Amino acid sequence: MAASTPTRTPTLPRMDPATLSGSLRRNIRALEERRQAELAAATREERVAAAITAFTGSMRFVYLHLALYGAWILANLGAVPWVPRFDPSFVILAMAASVEAIFLSTFVLISQNRMSAAADKRADLDLQISLLAEHELTKLSEVVVAIAERLEIRVAGDPEMQEVGRDVSPEAVLDAIEAEHRE
Repeated sequence: MAASTPTRTPTLPRMDPATLSGSLRRNIRALEERRQAELAAATREERVAAAITAFTGSMRFVYLHLALYGAWILANLGAVPWVPRFDPSFVILAMAASVEAIFLSTFVLISQNRMSAAADKRADLDLQISLLAEHELTKLSEVVVAIAERLEIRVAGDPEMQEVGRDVSPEAVLDAIEAEHRE
């Protein structure tokens, strides 16, 4: 009988949230407080649009429409004998559905604009943190090179270490990306 090999998973086992570092818990609280502050700062119109969009994006909305439009169609096809036909050509139904679609798409666009603005803020924060981390790592590499030289370990001639030791200009990176897109 062959010995079984332990199975490996690509992720670590689930951690207890209470074991997270204090700084990570503080960051999570800060992000949640920011979200709550942004929700509180939303205008009444934005909150109404968000509530309408949330409802129209639910299965309750689908069921409501199935019932209403289904009843309308059945009544005007003559399938419900005690209800007289009031829109036999379905013109009123088509008009109502069109007007509803106009308003619903407007509410969805309002919500999307708000979500896009929040995503832009998060992307800016992410970029700032990445630039800060890159700068700090550059400074750390300078310290490591200095320590290595003091210990008489040759790293100064290594092209990768020279590259890591240079600060990155965000403007130069953006220019290179834009140039690549133009090609």
